[in-house]
Amino acid sequence: MSQDSTQPQSERELILLNISGPDRTGVTAALTEVLARHDASILDMGQADIHHNMSLGILFKTDSSRSGEILKEILFKSKDLGVQVQFSIISEQDYEQWVSRQGKNRYVITILGRKLTAAQISATARIISEQGLNIDNIRRLTGRPPLDEAEQPATKSCIEFSVRGTPVDRTVMQQQLMHTAAELDFDISMQEDTIYRRSRRLICFDMDSTLIGTEVIDELADRAGVGEQVREITARAMRGEIDFRESFTERVALLKGLDVSVMKDIAEHLPITEGLERLMEVLKRSGYKTAILSGGFTYFGEYLKQKFGFDYVYANELEVGPDGKLTGRYLGDIVDGQRKKELLRLLAQVERINIAQTIAVGDGANDLPMLSEAGLGIAFHAKPKVKAEAEQSISTIGIDGVLYFLGFKDSYITEAGK
Repeated sequence: MSQDSTQPQSERELILLNISGPDRTGVTAALTEVLARHDASILDMGQADIHHNMSLGILFKTDSSRSGEILKEILFKSKDLGVQVQFSIISEQDYEQWVSRQGKNRYVITILGRKLTAAQISATARIISEQGLNIDNIRRLTGRPPLDEAEQPATKSCIEFSVRGTPVDRTVMQQQLMHTAAELDFDISMQEDTIYRRSRRLICFDMDSTLIGTEVIDELADRAGVGEQVREITARAMRGEIDFRESFTERVALLKGLDVSVMKDIAEHLPITEGLERLMEVLKRSGYKTAILSGGFTYFGEYLKQKFGFDYVYANELEVGPDGKLTGRYLGDIVDGQRKKELLRLLAQVERINIAQTIAVGDGANDLPMLSEAGLGIAFHAKPKVKAEAEQSISTIGIDGVLYFLGFKDSYITEAGK
């Protein structure tokens, strides 16, 4: 048997060290060296650094006959290192209760925006507390913000909470978080911390008003002189007021007679969504597969595929007559909301991954089926109906905000870009 199993409880002590002070090289090495000399067993440890100051916690187990000598050496060593140390004796009952909580559900709650205020963080923390969850860890995913925000208007700020426990009401908690984020103007995500969250592999995007800042069919309509009519139908469809298939057929019919050559010019002048290049570079370097699932048109999806390196494109094909003009009809099946959901599942099968490892990003009502089907569905600068039904939303920053919901830190993103 091991020494611990034969040791009477009265001869065992659990001691928590809390060390704070200037962050300098060698502090952890020096203090753990003292514990090593006395054969102490480290049960847990963690460290945080804020503006060159560190807070280090070490929970260790030792023979009570050695604890006095250990604490004395720790005090002397701390003084040499210029740090402060506090000791706490932890009862075995408290330790066992703490260990028993490890099996509880774990969640990751991510908040982000151009900047984060104390009011936003406080409101989020209050909801976490009211739902009976405990915050285990808080980490900043973005770089340190500048003091003068006017110098860097496109700055981002993101904080990730790791929490543990079982919510009083998961649905209500989700609604509270989304409502608070909308009210205080920041973005939020709540995800169960499972193996699937840490191994997401496929991300599918809507195109129009998601990857690009326009609806391509509206651009085509302007060239055809029917812009106002098509925009009205588009707006009603994206709000979910009319069936997408019906609206699509009506809008395509209005494009009849438009010369196909205008598509090249439109593609070359598409307004690319903020952060797309950064997002795609990191996703590709990190091994993600990416797809465009669009109710728009294949021509523009293929243009983006070539420009940014998407792996798959599924969209609608416009029929072109022998005279080089649009006929007002389309080829094949319409890529509507249901079709997007089916394609998401199909691509997961092709890539041999669990559906829980997929991500979907979109803004319109026809994106809701795939958002709800994916392991992580994100409403991006979405219509009110979509935001109301989505569990995750990004509305304050660019599409590279998706990276923070995946747990990327700016330091990792910078490394990926080298």
